[in-house]
Amino acid sequence: MDILFLAHLLNGLLMIAMPVGLAIFLTARWKLSARLWLIGAATFILSQVGHIPFNALAGLVLDRTGLAKMTPEAQLIFNAVFLGLSAGLFEEFFRYGMFRWWAKDARSWRKGVLAGAGHGGAEAIILGAIVLYAFVQLAYLRHADIATVVPADQAALAQQQVSAYWSMSWYASLLGALERLFTIPTQIALAVLVLQTFTRRQWFWVWLAVLYHAVLDGSSVLLAAHAGALPTEALVGGFAVLSLILIFLLRQPEPAEDVLPPSVPPPPVFMPKPLETTPDKLDQTRYA
Repeated sequence: MDILFLAHLLNGLLMIAMPVGLAIFLTARWKLSARLWLIGAATFILSQVGHIPFNALAGLVLDRTGLAKMTPEAQLIFNAVFLGLSAGLFEEFFRYGMFRWWAKDARSWRKGVLAGAGHGGAEAIILGAIVLYAFVQLAYLRHADIATVVPADQAALAQQQVSAYWSMSWYASLLGALERLFTIPTQIALAVLVLQTFTRRQWFWVWLAVLYHAVLDGSSVLLAAHAGALPTEALVGGFAVLSLILIFLLRQPEPAEDVLPPSVPPPPVFMPKPLETTPDKLDQTRYA
């Protein structure tokens, strides 16, 4: 078992373990229910139920209209802007709906952080599961006869993919986990931004979250096309640092919990002392 094999395996495992570990840490440290984390996770999944088909349909429509006539550079810029805005609009407005209708009790900074950790955590776990599934397949194909596994017309392409996967450097195989490490703080910052719409009662914060999300995704698409993976991860890392700053700048005191007043013991009940039934007492009360 070589180091590259372990690195590929570790990449997928870390993508799942990091958000799960963060969820356990936050709920234990702040004594919060995991319900908000699960709501944030479900919100991400629901947003993609609309986001992915929308992007696919829009791509088909655009290919049949004017997008195919653009130059490659114009297509790249258009895709960066379009994909950034669609991701920002779908995810942030679904996040708004989460706070508006589903997590009505999440009106504190800590609860916003936990819900955002669930949103980013679900994304990381799903991608980690996909990475592990691909790892199992490519580990099998590494020493298999490709021609006996895939159709003949796809054998050459499959062989190229297998060779590229098992020839990359070990540190490059961990970029997926590194990107999730950078992305989770950004998802938390976006949740905290959207939460300000309810705590400050201003719609401005939703649109700020949409813009922040769109700029991150759009600039990542452009940089990945022109500079490759490492500079793109550096950009995502820069946004992670900025996101951490935003998270703590927007931190507000936690609302005071409803504390019940100390119980007051009931007043003592006066119980008259019973009369002693002596002969003298009986004589005194005989005619009472």
